Amino acid sequence: MNELHYTYYESPVGLLKIGGTDSYIAELSFVDNKDQIAYGEPGLSDVIHQCTEQLIEFFQGRRREFNIPVHQEGTEFQKRVWGELLEIPYGRTISYMDLAKRLGDPKVIRAAASTNGKNKISIIVPCHRVIGSDKTLVGYGGGLWRKKWLLQHEFRIAHGVQTMF
Repeated sequence: MNELHYTYYESPVGLLKIGGTDSYIAELSFVDNKDQIAYGEPGLSDVIHQCTEQLIEFFQGRRREFNIPVHQEGTEFQKRVWGELLEIPYGRTISYMDLAKRLGDPKVIRAAASTNGKNKISIIVPCHRVIGSDKTLVGYGGGLWRKKWLLQHEFRIAHGVQTMF
C-alpha cells in the first residue's frame, strides 16, 4: 500500500487538503474546521507538489484541465460516474439527468447523484459542474457558495461571463 501524504493550500475558496501518494492524488477536500486538519504524514510528494502548482494555475485562470493522476476507491459504477465527471468540459455544466443518461440509464439518476456527492477529489474531478435539471445549484459537499464561485470563475475565464447564478 502506498503511504498517503497530505498538505494544505489556502485557495480563494478556503483551505484545501490535498492528499495522495507518490503516484496519485486520492483526496482534494475543503477544510472548514481546524479540527479536520490531519496530523498524519504531512509531506510533499512530487504528485502533491504538482497538484498544488496546478491548483494555483487553475485559480489564476491559467489552467482549464488537470493532468495529474487521480485514484478513488469505489465500485465499478462509482468509477464510471467519476470518469464521466472528468469528461465535462471546463466552463460547462450538465444536469444530474444528463449524467444518468451518459451512464446509459436515466433511472440511475439518484445513484449517480449520490456517487457525485461521494467524490473525494473536488475541483480536479469536477463534481461542481453538475447542476439541477432546472439549471439551479443543488447539492455540493463543499457548500453551494463554493460551487457558485467555482462555476462563475470557470464561466468568466471560458466565456467572459461575469455571473451565471
